[in-house]
Amino acid sequence: MSRIVRFHRVGGPEVLQIDEIEVPAPKAGEVQIRVKAIGLNRAEVMYRSGAYTYAPRFPAIVGYEGSGVVEAVGSGVSGFAVGDAVSVVPAFSFLDYGMYGERVNAPAHAVVKNPAGLSFEQAAATWMMYTTAWGALIELGGLKQGEAVLVGAASSSVGLAAIQIANSVGAVPIALTRSEKKREALLQAGAKHVIVGDGPELTKQVLEATGGKGARIAFDPVGGPEAAHQLRALAQQGLFFQYGALDMHDLSVPVMDLLARHLTVRGYELFEITKDAPRLERAKRFITDGLASGTLRPAIDRTFPFERIADAHRHMEAGDQVGKIVVTV
Repeated sequence: MSRIVRFHRVGGPEVLQIDEIEVPAPKAGEVQIRVKAIGLNRAEVMYRSGAYTYAPRFPAIVGYEGSGVVEAVGSGVSGFAVGDAVSVVPAFSFLDYGMYGERVNAPAHAVVKNPAGLSFEQAAATWMMYTTAWGALIELGGLKQGEAVLVGAASSSVGLAAIQIANSVGAVPIALTRSEKKREALLQAGAKHVIVGDGPELTKQVLEATGGKGARIAFDPVGGPEAAHQLRALAQQGLFFQYGALDMHDLSVPVMDLLARHLTVRGYELFEITKDAPRLERAKRFITDGLASGTLRPAIDRTFPFERIADAHRHMEAGDQVGKIVVTV
């Protein structure tokens, strides 16, 4: 028997409950993990509240990221042995797997060995954020040395990952935030410039920071009408990646900017990377190498004990974090 976080109806953090259930042995192609740490993600808040891309099946399991020790492997699994320290990459549906638990099963293709020296907490704070940012900026965007990238919601875990990845290839990360109190933290995190607020002033400051050229990529989870100001700040043939929907209103796209500078506005999600085997392998190599060299350093905002999983969700909903929220098991 193991303790697993589930919810039996959609709602606020209070619907999360710890149930004691029997976790089956891993099936073919699965790895069973004794979880040491769990990384929280905005997608899990949306799923719990009924605002995700698919509806829960009750009682619903949840959780994209976990790190721990292999306890058993299913048939057909190679490359993993009992006792290995591993982490889970989000490459599955909550309808099939969930990492919020003491012992969980995960598909082997979504499991990766932890680099030496990485704590379980750091490992649990790694794969969603770095894979999401790498996929847009490097795999699809081809971000290069000297190019500027606008990082929306820059104090989020994915935002901080994007700053580190941009710096790792010699690009210029411009952090966007709505909170003046986060400016110094973002500069310390590696942002070359920090812009607070929206509106025409955002466009003006980006153009000033880039010598009038504009940014080649905008990487934004917010969207809504204010996205127009980022689009106006893009360079010729600039790319706008929308990877979330924190503002549920439609994007406002300035058509003359779109036409005059041949801009691309693109929806993007992590699963474009994690459900494509060659892309996923490239992501694993880039991130593992970055962790080993120290160019990628997971930033943890705060940790909560397993028994306070609902409080961890409340902290995420408050929106004050800078970095990843981690739950220890």
